[in-house]
Amino acid sequence: MRPMSLFFIVSVALPLTTLLAQDNDLRPVTHEEVWLLNRLGEPVVSPDGSQAVISVTEPAYEKDETVSDLWLIQLDGSRPPQRLTSTPGGESGAAWSPDGTRLAFSAVRAEDEPGQVFLLPMDGPGEAEQITTLSTGAANPIWSPDGSLIAFESTVYPGAVDDGANRAEEAAREERGINVSRYEIFPIRQWDRWRDDLQTRLFIQSARAGAEAKDLMVESELAGSPGFSGVPSLSGDSLHAVWTPDGNALIISATDNLHEAAHSVVRFQLYRVPVGGGAITALTAGDDYSCQGAVFSSDGGELFCSYEPINEFVYNHTDIARAPWDGRTLSGPLEVLSTEFDRSVGSFALSEDASTVFFNALDHGRGRLFALNTETRELSALNEDSTGVYDGPKWAGDRLVTTWESSTTPAEVVRVDIEQGGHTPLTAFNAERAAGLDRPAFRSFWFTSSKGRRIHSWLALPPNFDENEQYPLVLFIHGGPFSSSLDSDHVRWSPHLLASPGYVVLLTDYTGSVGYGAEFSRHIEGDPLATPGEELIEAADAAIERFDFIDPERQAATGASYGGHLVNWLLATTDRFDALVGHAGLVDLEGQYSTSDVIYHRERMNGGRAWGDSPVWTEQSPSSYVGSFTTPTMLTIGEKDFRVPVNQTIAAWSYLQRMQVPSRLLV
Repeated sequence: MRPMSLFFIVSVALPLTTLLAQDNDLRPVTHEEVWLLNRLGEPVVSPDGSQAVISVTEPAYEKDETVSDLWLIQLDGSRPPQRLTSTPGGESGAAWSPDGTRLAFSAVRAEDEPGQVFLLPMDGPGEAEQITTLSTGAANPIWSPDGSLIAFESTVYPGAVDDGANRAEEAAREERGINVSRYEIFPIRQWDRWRDDLQTRLFIQSARAGAEAKDLMVESELAGSPGFSGVPSLSGDSLHAVWTPDGNALIISATDNLHEAAHSVVRFQLYRVPVGGGAITALTAGDDYSCQGAVFSSDGGELFCSYEPINEFVYNHTDIARAPWDGRTLSGPLEVLSTEFDRSVGSFALSEDASTVFFNALDHGRGRLFALNTETRELSALNEDSTGVYDGPKWAGDRLVTTWESSTTPAEVVRVDIEQGGHTPLTAFNAERAAGLDRPAFRSFWFTSSKGRRIHSWLALPPNFDENEQYPLVLFIHGGPFSSSLDSDHVRWSPHLLASPGYVVLLTDYTGSVGYGAEFSRHIEGDPLATPGEELIEAADAAIERFDFIDPERQAATGASYGGHLVNWLLATTDRFDALVGHAGLVDLEGQYSTSDVIYHRERMNGGRAWGDSPVWTEQSPSSYVGSFTTPTMLTIGEKDFRVPVNQTIAAWSYLQRMQVPSRLLV
């Protein structure tokens, strides 16, 4: 094969300002076109189902020029969206009061100050009023059923009994000036930050300025346990609190065994936190499942949650479970409703009478909407042929509201016809920028692998595409591995941007991908890199055989995270590619295992402990085959990536340099 131009390597890292000439009026996708698209949050529906509020971020290249505000949407489409806020800091966690007259949200209004809760009148003109003043901030507000109280989260010092104690502890630590973190349990890091000893706790206060905030979890047995934590996210953790229908308590999602994460599955359960004082009690408790994200039926008689079994498998579908609620606790066992559905349930919403659960799930590279009858268990897709990706459905009176995007259309809010399965756009935040962009719809194809598995792939085509021309092929490998290549674009990993210099981009859902049934996903357990790598090669061969517009003499591959692992596996096991680009990929299975922020599932994935007798640790570790490294490679890494720590990329870079392979490193 002839060498591929290093323009390929440069193009994935820098804005594309000089591109192939176009014979039509469509604009090629550039870095600016992708980065500056507005980014939408999930719609928050008003109590009467007539309106929704959504957070819209208008990005910029300079951080202080990015704008993030709340917008009001009329769900009947009678008026265009209306901007509700216009401030330097962004807003988050919007929540309607039960009567729909006020909106609570968290926002930062002063530089170097924590976010606080604000109330905005929705029944007339008026400015947002700050109602919380905690030194540790306030986030994720939720209204009590009668609208008199606001509950919210704050991240506080473990032993602090009030805000004065938090202020004193913060001042004492600053005065000591000791720049050392002390750890006695795992994990010590989370995603991109070193963990500290602060914890997320639940507070309430009257829904007015000047009211005193009350910590509902102070000195509780749960918050005092060494393994206490909310549900983790990229930015921290949350308790996902909801009020009980009678307003006497809140239900939170939390764990008490995070301190066992090095040697056990972390379990999340539901807990009842009384408003008037008293012990926090576990509503669910089992070593063989996790349950989180409580949702009450409108009549208050049932509680629903996201349910995930804990068993011998690393991968399990997320299901929907329910139990009867007697006003104080679960009065019966959890009943899993979606066991016959061989997909993982995403977000879900209940119809008014709780007879139907609507949810989104990944299915063959799309994000589709489904309806589950809670009595008969009958399940159906609202549209089994839908394209694109629906996400986060919300029930709005007698209809569904959600966001939808596809490979040709940026994300917008849509109203879904639950009878016909189609949707009507309600917003056009990205219409102007997207108009005229050369973003051809992805092409879909399947092939049967050497192991007899049906494998799905997408092709993203270059601008000004001509069937009679030939284009270089780039494999674009998704991460996860329990993820999927979807019929949509992505702000960080944009297939359209990668195709823009004139490449055909191949996105393959290798073994381990989701949306094809649990068995397909679980086949990767004990076989983390070899078979997926084999299937990537077979997908490229199938595409070359099927599509004459692919030049078989010019091929490259790129991927991030698990996709980066597979890039390094291709570096170790084949010389067919002219160039490789890997971001945050492991080069040594044991090396990543022993330094990552999550480790136990890797033992289970690789057939046992790294110091045991499982051959996977060496046989499927790219570092075992350094002598075969020959392909020109660019490696990129973020220093604060603690999921795939920087040492893995440094090691891969050292191996490439030792083997004198043409290579480039971006940190």
